Amino acid sequence: MVMATGESFVDRRTGSRHVWFLNSAFDKIGMDVALRRIAERAPTEPFAFVVTPNVDHLVRLETDTVLATLYAQAWLTVCDSRVLELIGRISGERIDVTPGSDLTERLFDTVIDPDAPLTIIGGNQEVIDAVSKRYGLTDVRWHEPPMGLRNNREAVEACAQFVADNPSRFAFFCVGSPQQEMIAEACLDRGDCTGVGLCVGASLDFLAGAAERAPVWMREARLEWLHRLAQEPARMWRRYLVDGPKVLLLWRRWRKTRSSMRKLEQALGTPDRVKERNLHLRIRNLERQLASRD
Repeated sequence: MVMATGESFVDRRTGSRHVWFLNSAFDKIGMDVALRRIAERAPTEPFAFVVTPNVDHLVRLETDTVLATLYAQAWLTVCDSRVLELIGRISGERIDVTPGSDLTERLFDTVIDPDAPLTIIGGNQEVIDAVSKRYGLTDVRWHEPPMGLRNNREAVEACAQFVADNPSRFAFFCVGSPQQEMIAEACLDRGDCTGVGLCVGASLDFLAGAAERAPVWMREARLEWLHRLAQEPARMWRRYLVDGPKVLLLWRRWRKTRSSMRKLEQALGTPDRVKERNLHLRIRNLERQLASRD
């Protein structure tokens, strides 16, 4: 993955900092390190974003080229799923777990200044009010995008415009995947956004009490998915009972090709390939700039 910083590009997928697992690359960091890295990033630095893949995301990555491209631009990729952590352990791979909802709660509890500006994309008025009251927030910049965001490029760019117009140390994108990652990409493409974007789905709903999270014992037993299924069976049955089990097929293919993937990882980290990808990114950015002038 490559992150743009001014005119230079830094490849973040080299060395031992990351682990390739199934069809995604995860940072080899747990909750505490992820929290520290996010907290230490200066609010004036160029925009960067965090993604939190779970089983559903990895299954969709098999066929969703849009999502794969979006993930490839993330600054941090942390695992949201304890089920993936278990599969990794069985495979001899250590996958540290940093659930997006836990990361969000830790940020609000220990890092976020209640008097500093905070940008939120998504949610509704009740959620914003409840989170603001719970944490004493005094400067929330909230934007509620329309439905159908994935197929509305103009609305996605309006979200990025809002982030640029309302600079904050943290911007929370809570509109589901891949919509939230699309907004993050649009923020990168603009080049004038700052701070850290967090693609964290329904995390604010849990903090606001608008949705009930699974008890701690169910989370630790890797049964949070069952709790969500019981809460919203009409909406979640396909994700957890049809699409979710496909991760086992993905795992089987991954195990067969693991050695090849490791060779590919090494090849992608060579200086020549890094330069090639950096050049591709520059060309893409130039094409978009020219298209915007037409």
